[in-house]
Amino acid sequence: MTVATSARSGRRTILLVALAVIAPVVLAYAAYYLFPPGTFTNYGELLPTVPMTDVAGVRADGAAFRLSQTRGRWTLVVAAPAACDAGCASALYAMRQARTIQGREMDRVERVWLVTDARAPSAALLAEHAGLIVVRTDAAAASSLPRGMGAIHLVDPLGNQVLAWPRDPDIKRLAGDLARLLKASRIG
Repeated sequence: MTVATSARSGRRTILLVALAVIAPVVLAYAAYYLFPPGTFTNYGELLPTVPMTDVAGVRADGAAFRLSQTRGRWTLVVAAPAACDAGCASALYAMRQARTIQGREMDRVERVWLVTDARAPSAALLAEHAGLIVVRTDAAAASSLPRGMGAIHLVDPLGNQVLAWPRDPDIKRLAGDLARLLKASRIG
């Protein structure tokens, strides 16, 4: 073996080692920028982290209520008239089921229905949703929610808006979002 062939062999070895070290980094960057991830783990729409509008109203028992009173708990909020159409009933059912699915963690979750008119919800509907906080407020206050009256909203224990789901959500996926948040959070 001559010196020239030995030098070429050494250069080839160094290039192969450098290629083996650099190639995974180049491939990772190419995959990240050319094929961005298209799915997220959350089902609900992630809202900007800002304090939720502090909606005020009157509870069914006549006591004054502010949404900020639920601080310290994860709060599911929906707004709808007392007549409660199919979308409203679906939202209330989804909130109840998602909370129940949490098992022993369900005490960390509160449910609030903002009734947007002067009528009273039916007693039969309220009997189906034990523990639901019913608050009479005006439609303007309810429409100040991030997605208005067309969504279920989640407020974190610090009072910030977190997620919004459609009024007729996939209950298992909504419960999954809630479970991930409860598991990751030690507050509330």
